Amino acid sequence: MFGGFEFWNGNWPWNLPGLRKRLLWLRRAVGKGNKDAADDAAVTAMRVMFDTVSVDGLVVIGEGEMDEAPMLYIGEKVGIGAAPAVDIAVDPLEGTSIVAKGLTGAISVLAVAPRSSLLHAPDMYMDKIAVGPECRGRVHLEATVKENLKEVARALDKLMSEVTVVILDRPRHREIIEEVRRAGARIKLITDGDVSPGVAAAYEDSGVDILMGIGGAPEGVITAAALKCLGGDFQGRLCPEGDEAPEEIRRCHEMGISDVNKVFSLDELVKSDDVIFVATGITDSFLLKGVRYHKRRGITQTLVMRSTSGTIRHIEAYHHLDKKPLFKDQRIKIIME
Repeated sequence: MFGGFEFWNGNWPWNLPGLRKRLLWLRRAVGKGNKDAADDAAVTAMRVMFDTVSVDGLVVIGEGEMDEAPMLYIGEKVGIGAAPAVDIAVDPLEGTSIVAKGLTGAISVLAVAPRSSLLHAPDMYMDKIAVGPECRGRVHLEATVKENLKEVARALDKLMSEVTVVILDRPRHREIIEEVRRAGARIKLITDGDVSPGVAAAYEDSGVDILMGIGGAPEGVITAAALKCLGGDFQGRLCPEGDEAPEEIRRCHEMGISDVNKVFSLDELVKSDDVIFVATGITDSFLLKGVRYHKRRGITQTLVMRSTSGTIRHIEAYHHLDKKPLFKDQRIKIIME
């Protein structure tokens, strides 16, 4: 456990205002065509925030291996080193291309759970299925697309033509897209970023009933953490692919995953019942509004959830930019200028 009320109120989410302020800088990268600069800004903003948090954190889902990322890499220690010891999964910018192109769907997200609670997923593909609370226990990766959609329709008391499936628009999904259409359900294709719609499947007014298809494994673990807070359901199966498959399988074994074909349940991806999930919108998405500016004010929308209490907080913050000394942080200014 996290140490109860003191941990929740002392660290999460109340140390996140600093992160939200720094993410205001990131909004300035929207539509500028430079996804690397946008990602660098997001990573730096989140890493700076962790310097202030009283926690003994270990990054288990991050920006890659130690030799692939300058910060927030897998295995990096973050926080000031004080108890409690926690696993941290981060995606400082889910949707780098989205931000570069000025599209919808970019968020900054993290999940926290007691140490050794989150699956240490290598940076590879994962076949996923995500649904809300009404569909919990009704879908399975081993079932056909049509069988899963029938179960979702029954659980939600909808006609098949009213069920909406979100799928990444990729050539690898051509068959699943055809199966969904043959079944009679509706499809929303997205260009990037499947965390937001995966979580949105647990919101009845989001316009998303189910997420299906192959995306990043790290993002799958983060989505599972959010759905654990919301009472939804998630399954994932790792997908080694192409010439990199032998290396991906080796990394799985190094991380303690002996069976790469295993279908992981929600409780296997996120073992603890005490999970915290936080997301802030960068551009508008299924889940959150993006950063907005108005007369030297920045407006951010953040979602904060904890599974133990079942509390879901939607925080809309108004930032008076001329009064933010944190905007003078040179690590961020160098990147954004």
